[in-house]
Amino acid sequence: MSENERPTPFGPGFVAAAIVIAAVITCGLIVLLADGSSPTTNLSNPEIKAPSVTPVATSSRSGCSLPAGDQAVPAAAPAVDGWEVSRRVVVPRSAAFGPGVVDSDGFRRCFAHSPTGAVFAAYNVLAALGDPTKATATARKLLLPGPETDELLRTTESSSTTSEPTQLAGYRVLAASRDQVTVTLAVPVETQYMSLTVTMVWHDHDWRLQPPSSGAAIGAPFAQLRNLADFVKWSGL
Repeated sequence: MSENERPTPFGPGFVAAAIVIAAVITCGLIVLLADGSSPTTNLSNPEIKAPSVTPVATSSRSGCSLPAGDQAVPAAAPAVDGWEVSRRVVVPRSAAFGPGVVDSDGFRRCFAHSPTGAVFAAYNVLAALGDPTKATATARKLLLPGPETDELLRTTESSSTTSEPTQLAGYRVLAASRDQVTVTLAVPVETQYMSLTVTMVWHDHDWRLQPPSSGAAIGAPFAQLRNLADFVKWSGL
């Protein structure tokens, strides 16, 4: 167990997850940081594995014709063309890695078919979840189709929230293959950090978010981080 990370459970459902994550990235998770009695867990433990998914059709180019590019895991902060505020979250932009398309509702999509493209997409996952008023539309565009996503859509409803722009602090790739990449993201919370983990799956020429199993929250397991050791520091504005 690592002293750097502390797990915290959250409630089920897409809307609950979206609100929790939006609260984390905009207001900070004060309760998590205040609770020093929680047991610790080590997200770098090799026993923690990415969720398995059914293989899907692959393509060497994304749906918006971005070259797949280098298939190495980005061990250093990727180069960007700029950082932008999307749904109150600061996200990276690159002509090489995406997003290649920004929809009229602000949803960012079309990323390169590579681990680096998946990291760009993972950062944009939090931006997508940063506006619960678009929960249903976001779920349809963001999540990998399947029974878990169908279940979330049946219980999804919109809510409202306002906040100041915020940004992630860094990432750590836990596992990477041609069509599936699991990334832990670090979010600043006052003087420390919180982490959440997402698995991106290549589907229909773009990266989609693997939905959680029934009863789990998007981004779980959550953990408190004392510092960014073992993370690639990557932030913008």
